[in-house]
Amino acid sequence: MNQTHHHPSGSGGSTRLAVRGLLPSHSLLSLLIGCCLLLGLGSDAATAAIGRDPNGVNVNSQGATSVFISFFGLQNQVPVEATWCGELIPAAPDIGMRCDPGTIFGRLPIRFDQSTLNDQATVFTDIMSIPPSVARRAYQAAVRGETSSFFYVRRFVSTTGGPDEYVFVTCRMAGGGARVPLALTDVEVRFDDDSTVKRVDRDSRVPPFEAEIVYNGTGRLRGRWEVVLPGEEPPSTRDLLTEASLPPEERPTQRRYSVLRRFDVFLPPTGRTVLPGPDPDSVPTTVDGLYRILLRIEASDDKEGDSNLGNIGGNGVIHSGAVAGFPMPVLRYAVGATTDLPMQEGLFLVSPPHGATLRPGPIDFAWSQAPGITLYRLEIRSESGADLHQALLQQGIGTYRAPSWIRERASGTAITWRVVTLGGDGEEVGATEWRDLEVP
Repeated sequence: MNQTHHHPSGSGGSTRLAVRGLLPSHSLLSLLIGCCLLLGLGSDAATAAIGRDPNGVNVNSQGATSVFISFFGLQNQVPVEATWCGELIPAAPDIGMRCDPGTIFGRLPIRFDQSTLNDQATVFTDIMSIPPSVARRAYQAAVRGETSSFFYVRRFVSTTGGPDEYVFVTCRMAGGGARVPLALTDVEVRFDDDSTVKRVDRDSRVPPFEAEIVYNGTGRLRGRWEVVLPGEEPPSTRDLLTEASLPPEERPTQRRYSVLRRFDVFLPPTGRTVLPGPDPDSVPTTVDGLYRILLRIEASDDKEGDSNLGNIGGNGVIHSGAVAGFPMPVLRYAVGATTDLPMQEGLFLVSPPHGATLRPGPIDFAWSQAPGITLYRLEIRSESGADLHQALLQQGIGTYRAPSWIRERASGTAITWRVVTLGGDGEEVGATEWRDLEVP
């Protein structure tokens, strides 16, 4: 038979422990095992070294949630998978509590994994991005009469042959309002005709644009609109994350560009807002080339999402208001006739144009963003059809700077390139046409 024991957790709540196979004929053994559980699982609890904060959070029961979590005190350990589940069981002979396999709601998708291990490999910054599918399964379990909380469990593997360690965070189901951490769960940036790529004439006016933001919680949304000028190094995936999605030491290293306008607005607990873009007259169109408009979101104070390092042996509080588990999308507009942009939605190549002769300097590739796509694979081949290089990029990027050695290998010949779209399971969804380039 199954028995469920409750004991106080580090967050002042309770942790559900599923203990299996306690037969009546072994009542003394059952009693001893139960006592060990109530005392914190004996030596396993005593040897646990990894702390975390927060150790319990409110999450949206009807949709996605993102939360900043700090794990402190790693000792020759690296993080591996992350799992959500309804019940915990002892991880012996490993350390801590792991998910009961029969109650797993889901695992953290790779595309939402924005976690970072610091240079000393002692502090692990995790962005817990709960997909709507996990929230739905947890809610359905609560409707069936199970507890209205569930668990997020991170497994850490020893690099020196020691036991694995499991560390859990309690997720308490709530609405998406004021008691849930301020987090962006979906962002769309578009021009006034819903397109994401435009072609404009030199010295003309760029159409108005805006950002539609879906979020949990409430608080201040601070940030700025920036523009990447032709010839500037495009932003990386980390540059496009919100500031609150990065560990404190990495936040000042995000690349900055020309500021079009700053904003500081209050988000009520309604879950959706539209952020207008800057005055179109302030957006530059004086030089031919490809421009990128960036939505940069800064970290704000949010007590529901703060990570207090003092609770896990560190110092200070990390503010993580406006955290997000994905990079912000990018708007693009091309000035002049340097790029051959078809005027329709969907997947298409932006630059370099077909048949162009590459100029000296870095080779930057750009393409549109198609709805429902998880990853993009950029493929570069030689004139003979041999593979030169491939790169995988997440949704929302749409640009890639090729390694310098490609120019050296293809000097005096031609190369061809295309972009292949990939679905959630890595399957090929579609592809663009091949586009030829001359390499002097």
